[in-house]
Amino acid sequence: MADPRFFNRAGPFTLDALSALSGATLLRPEEGSRLCRDVAPLETAGPEEVSFLENRKYIEAFLGSRAGAAFVDEKSAERAPSGMALLVSKEPYRAYALAAQAFYPPTRIVARKAPSAIIDSAADVPDNCSIGPNVVIEPGARLGQRCSVGANAVIAAGVEIGDDCRIGPNVTLSHCLIGSRVVLHPGVRIGQDGFGFAPDAKAPIKVPQLGRVLIGDDVDIGANTTIDRGSGHDTIIGSGSMIDNLVQIGHNVVVGRCCILAGQVGISGSTKLDDFVMIGGQGGLAGHLHIGSGAKIAAKSGLMRDVAAGETVCGSPAVPLTEFMRQTAVLQRLAKKKDRR
Repeated sequence: MADPRFFNRAGPFTLDALSALSGATLLRPEEGSRLCRDVAPLETAGPEEVSFLENRKYIEAFLGSRAGAAFVDEKSAERAPSGMALLVSKEPYRAYALAAQAFYPPTRIVARKAPSAIIDSAADVPDNCSIGPNVVIEPGARLGQRCSVGANAVIAAGVEIGDDCRIGPNVTLSHCLIGSRVVLHPGVRIGQDGFGFAPDAKAPIKVPQLGRVLIGDDVDIGANTTIDRGSGHDTIIGSGSMIDNLVQIGHNVVVGRCCILAGQVGISGSTKLDDFVMIGGQGGLAGHLHIGSGAKIAAKSGLMRDVAAGETVCGSPAVPLTEFMRQTAVLQRLAKKKDRR
């Protein structure tokens, strides 16, 4: 059970309700009126909790689980413990995520303006927003309806933010336009100068960065991630994209819709990602590249060339996955030959 000091639980929900909201099919419809009071991992779930199995690594935990119900695929359903109600889905984890959202919806925004907040008279902040202690909102900034701004955040002049956004503590925003339902976790920095300079024999000459950052709807940006504004073109983050902690996105980068960037990814300036691109942790991309829709870049890859749509690459320098596996196999054989000498 989630710690009630930090999480507010809704429910309970019947299995019929969980089936309807998740799209899963209840294997035994006569169990539809059974109540589930929470979600939990397979190992700790009890008779009134719902869990899930998607990764076969956890089949033993599934076989021994006391969970009252579980989201599973058709194959796993055949091996379920006796008495466990089964919600069958082709994507059990997705179905579980929708159920978990129902049990733990976002905290309701309570309208307030902390006395220590500094809100310029020329800023537009609706009365139904929550503005935390020591927040600074500068002239011309505009917030949408029902936004939440955490302590010590700074929203610079001219910044525009859509409805229902959640801005964490110590976030700084400048030179940016942000869509609706965006989540910015603590310490996010958006709109600072891009890394632009002209080489010179005496010292590098800084190039003014005159673009913006444009962020679409339903974007989630992790703690201490930084997104530079464009140098002339805009830096763009497409709607629905999920960006992990400690990611660096350089000036003029374009990230398409529903991309996923794991922790410590770095993307150099003017690289373009089409929709649904996935980059594993610590992946590094050189500048001025084009990454096609649905491409996957493995963790710790160092990418210095374009990637075609749907292609998976791995390694440093990154190569197609099949080529990387062949290279690895050759190196292993060479190492074994050397050991036998």
